[in-house]
Amino acid sequence: MAVLPLPEVATALNVSANKVRQMLRDGHLIAVRRKGELYVPGDFLVKDGVVKGLAGTITVLADSGFSRTEMLRWLFAEDETLPGTTPVNALRTSHGTEVKRRAQAMAF
Repeated sequence: MAVLPLPEVATALNVSANKVRQMLRDGHLIAVRRKGELYVPGDFLVKDGVVKGLAGTITVLADSGFSRTEMLRWLFAEDETLPGTTPVNALRTSHGTEVKRRAQAMAF
């Protein structure tokens, strides 16, 4: 999984680093910590912003009791029954409804 430091995410989104931190606090993005620094998976970004449906999927997973680490594992886990083979790739190819449906089903 390729990851980007917060300054690069800010540049890619054309926002400040503080705005990226706010997006992390609000659950619109997830970051991993490496050597004390936060990094965001590059697959969460597209040319015009954050992947559509990611924030809603993060909310559903959080409501289901997933930790940030568990969310990342689930989003990048292979699932041959999804278009794109992983939930994050399915989101990137406009299959957010199916991804959210599966995330909701995991809560029960």
